[in-house]
Amino acid sequence: MKAKHQRLTLGLLAVAAVGGASVLALSALKDQAAFFYAPGDVKKDGLPLGKAVRLGGMVEGGSIQRLADGVSMRFVVTDGLATVPVAFRGIAPDLFREKSGVVAEGSFNLDGSFTATNLLAKHDEKYMPPEMAGKMHETKSLKP
Repeated sequence: MKAKHQRLTLGLLAVAAVGGASVLALSALKDQAAFFYAPGDVKKDGLPLGKAVRLGGMVEGGSIQRLADGVSMRFVVTDGLATVPVAFRGIAPDLFREKSGVVAEGSFNLDGSFTATNLLAKHDEKYMPPEMAGKMHETKSLKP
């Protein structure tokens, strides 16, 4: 076999291996993928029932209700176009508050509400942890 044919065979085997690995990776991730929806998307396209999804938007002001059991809460997520009521049982992140961004992972119910299994609080690019506030801009002179 000539060297030219060996290189061609190796090249085709490499392409087939990469293609096979891609197919295996995509089939493994298919069940783990969670699609992102905003309340306006849900209003426009309908409820994605039976799927694990992420609902993102802003927590509506005055909508957070903590229930008597201490770990359950209800709140409303809005994107300015529509609103979706959310129920969550668990410990909310420290940055979770009214009029701030949130991504809730979970699923939609038949009545249009959302049951969250996990909350991710979003912050803007200016956020700085309290421990670091003020330390970033300390300047020290080289002169004693």
